[in-house]
Amino acid sequence: MNDFNKDLVEIDSGDEPMSNLSDNPHFSTILEKNLSRRQMLTGSLGVAVAGMFGASGLSSIANAAPGLLPPAAGVKPPFALNPALSFTALPVLRSDTATVPDGYKVQTLAPWGTPITGTYPVYKANGSNTGAEQEQQVGSHHDGIHYFPMPSDPNGHGLLCINHEYVDQNIFHQNGATLVNGQRPTDEVRKEIAGHGVSVVEVKKDAVSGEWNVVNGRYNRRVTAETHSDIRGPVRGSDLVKTLYSPNGTTARGTINNCGNGYTPWGTYLTCEENWAGYFVNKTGRPREHSRYGVSTSNGRYRWETAQSQEDQYVRFDASVKGTTAIEDYRNEPNGHGWILEIDPFDPNSTPKKRTALGRFAHEGCVFAAPQLGQPLTFYSGDDSQNEYIYKFVTKARYTKTVKGDILDEGTLYVARFNDDGTGTWLALDYNNLAFQAAAAEAGVIFKDQADVLVNTRLAADVVGATKMDRPEWGAVHPQTREVYFTLTNNGSRNAGNIDAANPRGPNPTGHIIRWREQGNRSWAEKFEWDIFVLAGAENNSQVLPEQGGPALTQDNIFASPDGLWIDQNGILWIQTDMSGSQQASGPFGANAMLAANPVTGEIKRFLVGPNDQETTGVVSTPDGKNLFVNFQHPGDRSGVNSFTSNWPDSGAVYRHPGDASVVSSTSGARPRSSTIVITREDGGIVGL
Repeated sequence: MNDFNKDLVEIDSGDEPMSNLSDNPHFSTILEKNLSRRQMLTGSLGVAVAGMFGASGLSSIANAAPGLLPPAAGVKPPFALNPALSFTALPVLRSDTATVPDGYKVQTLAPWGTPITGTYPVYKANGSNTGAEQEQQVGSHHDGIHYFPMPSDPNGHGLLCINHEYVDQNIFHQNGATLVNGQRPTDEVRKEIAGHGVSVVEVKKDAVSGEWNVVNGRYNRRVTAETHSDIRGPVRGSDLVKTLYSPNGTTARGTINNCGNGYTPWGTYLTCEENWAGYFVNKTGRPREHSRYGVSTSNGRYRWETAQSQEDQYVRFDASVKGTTAIEDYRNEPNGHGWILEIDPFDPNSTPKKRTALGRFAHEGCVFAAPQLGQPLTFYSGDDSQNEYIYKFVTKARYTKTVKGDILDEGTLYVARFNDDGTGTWLALDYNNLAFQAAAAEAGVIFKDQADVLVNTRLAADVVGATKMDRPEWGAVHPQTREVYFTLTNNGSRNAGNIDAANPRGPNPTGHIIRWREQGNRSWAEKFEWDIFVLAGAENNSQVLPEQGGPALTQDNIFASPDGLWIDQNGILWIQTDMSGSQQASGPFGANAMLAANPVTGEIKRFLVGPNDQETTGVVSTPDGKNLFVNFQHPGDRSGVNSFTSNWPDSGAVYRHPGDASVVSSTSGARPRSSTIVITREDGGIVGL
């Protein structure tokens, strides 16, 4: 009986529904006196936004410690990183292939279903691979990515760690997902669980052809939504994570909805568990650690809890109270998710570790500021949901060249408050912090210990009065100036009555990119100063560097819903878009794309446009900058069962140049597959320059 989709609420791109019902201020009472919604959305946008930042106090910090500050925004740095974007910008377009500028070429690498381990089961183009086979193949819906070079050939041989966020069931199964008498066939569930998680893939560049290939080597590994992991940090052993599977609260099972990513100075991979809450159901009354994150009260997103076999690994997705105590059921199973998971890509036998000190929320990414010997390490992460927050974690221990992952188990988690005058404060979410205790007492919220604070990170951030943001997603730290950039994708729930300086448009369907400079250029500081790098949108409602009166975007660079973000070793800020629904299917912006920006000058150019219905996400290069790895996630995500809106990459051209045929379209044929692509210059030069 193939009626699964009729019985479920429609699943879109995996975005988490808004669950922040706190009354934290947006500074609207201040701004309503000076700005109207009409000002913010019309041609006077630049003047209005510039007026917001006029009171910024950058000069006061510069006078206090000029030698410790990065160059001022918009000022050419005293040394190298002022990248010249030499390529010709792509036009707005839609086409069922990758489009790159003249002089560039593209190949696919490790698409969904590529065999990488075990018996190396071949990918079946009709979608009939089994769950056991999927466990040995590259997963679905490629997202965050990082390249770990081999010392012997760093620019031609390495390990790719690839996140797999979720699955499109109409594409993932031969005839779509099925539901029989209210239950899911067990092997369909097993396959979907295996489609999630992370792939560690050894790749090598052919010295003759220049093509990259998957190596069937010993490093290849799948970490899925079923893989055992250790719980580390303050939450380890807490009553809040004790389950039938782990009565002592020290282990968790699986990693789910792996979106953005990060890595560490000691060479491990950080995968971020984003919209994990929707995979669970609790029909017996949700505690705050469920309700504040949006755990369902009706059924899990894919109804994994209804698998016909009713084996333990599937029943665990039902977090309803069934036993007398927590160790008799899975009421605490959702609490084992929403963390940063650390994976050692060079040790395929190692156990992944959930680093709970970094907080529990819908992690979109986790990026560190450049380490300094003898100083704490700082990691930044966004909570990807409307009106959620931006966080940073500062280690207790100081950085040395011999530190390992355990440095992440002790430290202070902070949440950001963006003031309307261009300053900001990091607010400690620390059970022993007197200011935090006072804020919790004033709010009437009781936390038992630091584990309780971390399991309920969102609630703790509510309590201290953090600033609600327009879906904070990926972050990037400039390797030279140490400025931090964050994408704010969009926010349909904001209106003219609750705008604030850091989120100046309501509603905000197109998003923006914010940046800040830590006080004294110390990443562990508790104060910062911020501005907006770009307000995304069409020509009539966008602006680059609004504080400096920069220009509106043009046909060379209009974009909406910024998501992925990375600054490469040459100083190029790569911006990736995640439009969905009608914004993706029609309108002025074309298909989802990747743009290159110069953070110093504000120059932005469209560099890459993807195939139908995909999200351009995840980007990293080899150390020499000559091989750029990018992911295309969920091409054809509006497909029906055996009726596909994209056939990329297995049918038609893998890529094209803007002067080629204007449209490449497909509505039937090959099943679309998420994939990594490798972009290189035809002359062998550095990508983007």
